[in-house]
Amino acid sequence: MIINPQKTRTLVTGGAGFLGSHLCERLLSEGHDVICLDNFFTGSKGNVAHLINNPHFELMRHDVTFPLYVEVDQIYNLACPASPIHYQYDPVQTTKTSVHGAINMLGLAKRTKARIFQASTSEVYGDPEVHPQPESYWGKVNPIGIRSCYDEGKRCAETLFFDYYRQHNLDIKVARIFNTYGPRMHPNDGRVVSNFIVQALKGEDITIYGDGQQTRSFCYVDDLIEGFIRFMETESGFTGPLNMGNPIEMTMLVLAEKVINLVGGKSKLVFHPLPSDDPKQRQPDIRLAKEKLAWEPKVTLDDGLRETVNYFRKILNA
Repeated sequence: MIINPQKTRTLVTGGAGFLGSHLCERLLSEGHDVICLDNFFTGSKGNVAHLINNPHFELMRHDVTFPLYVEVDQIYNLACPASPIHYQYDPVQTTKTSVHGAINMLGLAKRTKARIFQASTSEVYGDPEVHPQPESYWGKVNPIGIRSCYDEGKRCAETLFFDYYRQHNLDIKVARIFNTYGPRMHPNDGRVVSNFIVQALKGEDITIYGDGQQTRSFCYVDDLIEGFIRFMETESGFTGPLNMGNPIEMTMLVLAEKVINLVGGKSKLVFHPLPSDDPKQRQPDIRLAKEKLAWEPKVTLDDGLRETVNYFRKILNA
């Protein structure tokens, strides 16, 4: 691939995943040369198939736990399985992806003097005792539970990013992503939005864990990607961590009813025990993102769910 030196050369790890594929699309539309890196554990070539013929797009199979040698101006480090089903499948590899992956990408950024973005997570807050969660809250995380491979892996990655910033003056951006949904979610990833929609479309009962009163806040993927881009365009020295998500909070019961009403059909709610360490509430405090980025989500849940339902309807009927 011939790289135009006038273009920003941008690496997206996990670029064939749900968020990564949308980010690659957006970066190409803004004139970047994009290297999409993925080992295809949870990512899919199908998510970026429509980009393959773009001369400014390059798809590379690679695992971030191994060093990478490319020349880039920006790095978006999104590589890591992000749903409990996927990250608990191989918990040791999940931790390695967060920790070794961060070390390798930070090393690459240090060598190339690239600005680097870390896709962290609201899971760094654990099962929070502060609500909503501001960036100043340190969290309440079980370090030895079944979710720890993801939660603590991401927390350690944040530590590495800030130590590289302090020790090597690296240009870092750390975003804490709250629940996000939209087209290209994996239909079997075990996340609540995809679970509810797929079950409803198949005419199956909707699975609710616990009593359904636990809360989440759902951000549509286009809004989140807009936040990523704005964050990367801020001045050096504004590092985050920065919450990114939709502050409109709702119970799982309310979400289930919305999906059933949207899909139609006669799905009923069935209740199962709550998984270990599952947070009871989750809502981002996004005042800092509003102040620094002039950013807040615009897509309503009803509109976003409609787009997501249409996507799943197509792939389930394919």
